[in-house]
Amino acid sequence: MNTSTETTITRELIEDAMDYEAYSGLTNTLLEEGKTTNGDNRDVMLEYTKMNLHRSSRWDRRAKISEELQEKLAGFSRPITWLVITEGWCGDAAQLLPFINKMAEASPNITLKMILRDEYPEVMDEFLTNGSRSIPKLIALDDESLDVIGTWGPRPAIAHEKYMDERANPDIENAKAAENLHLWYAKDKGKTLQAEFMELLEEWE
Repeated sequence: MNTSTETTITRELIEDAMDYEAYSGLTNTLLEEGKTTNGDNRDVMLEYTKMNLHRSSRWDRRAKISEELQEKLAGFSRPITWLVITEGWCGDAAQLLPFINKMAEASPNITLKMILRDEYPEVMDEFLTNGSRSIPKLIALDDESLDVIGTWGPRPAIAHEKYMDERANPDIENAKAAENLHLWYAKDKGKTLQAEFMELLEEWE
């Protein structure tokens, strides 16, 4: 996707957005207080948050970026910001953001910022996926103009198609579809995500 239309994303919003460390810290701190990032503090949401912090912490330690992608990122010359819409309880975010963070760290010209979906509904509603507020959603912005140069999310295309097919299958419970998705992430180890970003970096340069 390549667009340059006006959005509700302002420089003030970018400045107020969190970096990855602050986002992770906020999610952890709120969980210790019995809260989630969007104020839905039901036990089930707290359990999702706890589980996903475990997932993201594991990938923070173990995620590997391929040499080919590292070289691509190191040579990426256009100053851009990756603004990610997310929430601390989101399972896909836990599986993907550690890799996205490491990608941003590998480039001197990519800044990663995060905002919470339910804190910025007006931004989320500009970047729906088939009418849904699906997260994580990454918005690539030109640093000089703040033009939207592309988007990605909420998950790698192959995984998204498989997950949506299973959700639409009356013989497969939603919980089982989610379980299968997380098994896919565990086996894939970020390889499909990185392949997609190799192509996106070509488009966004």
